[in-house]
Amino acid sequence: MDYARRRLLDFLGERPNVATTLGTDFSGIEAWLPHIGALITYVAGPFPNDQQNDAICAWLAAGGRWFALHGTSGGKAARIPGTRERAMVKSSHHETLGGFFLNHPPLRKFTVSVVGNHPITRGLPATFEVADELYLIERLGESQALLTTELAKDPSPPGFGFSYERDTSVQADGKTRVLGHVRQVGTGAVAYVALGHCHSPLSNIQPFVDDSLGGETPLVFRGAWETAAFQRLLRNAVGWSIGAKGDRFVIK
Repeated sequence: MDYARRRLLDFLGERPNVATTLGTDFSGIEAWLPHIGALITYVAGPFPNDQQNDAICAWLAAGGRWFALHGTSGGKAARIPGTRERAMVKSSHHETLGGFFLNHPPLRKFTVSVVGNHPITRGLPATFEVADELYLIERLGESQALLTTELAKDPSPPGFGFSYERDTSVQADGKTRVLGHVRQVGTGAVAYVALGHCHSPLSNIQPFVDDSLGGETPLVFRGAWETAAFQRLLRNAVGWSIGAKGDRFVIK
């Protein structure tokens, strides 16, 4: 997370009236939330337990805003009995987030379409290309789609990533995947964007990548973070978050 953390701090640092607190997990979140205007999360684990999620829900209902990136839709993976495969386990924080990670195929290039008229997508082109992990996200509850892509079938090779019984991430047309959404929770809101994978030689766990990236895993990968569209989206999201309750952030 080091690179993502530094970049997020850069975007927050562009606003001199913002004070930011960093956390490595969600412990103590109940004490922090009443005093902050926005919560930003990135990693797949740790993730909020039921008690911490209840505190987040209450804070959102009172007007807080949660901007969640990439791995936030992940969490616990459980071994499938009798196999070496694992499947993601849905928890309470997925319901709050409005999205649940199923799997992603190998790193690849793909086109993102901007479909939602919202402050987070303001100024973005109608489409833009990224190299990233294309997350397959099951939408939970009502939300407004912001970003989509087209992928008719998960191209992951056998044994790659996580298993799932049914692809609940594909929309009714059989090809559209929602990569970003926003949903209201009381007088507050949560926005989720699935983009944002990055790795260094120390954190890389990609066994291989798609042919669209040359088939060879890069030792250092920055992906969407190096695109003007994603940087604009992040600046927008910071501004949207600040517009809620104040000028304090916690990054998890």
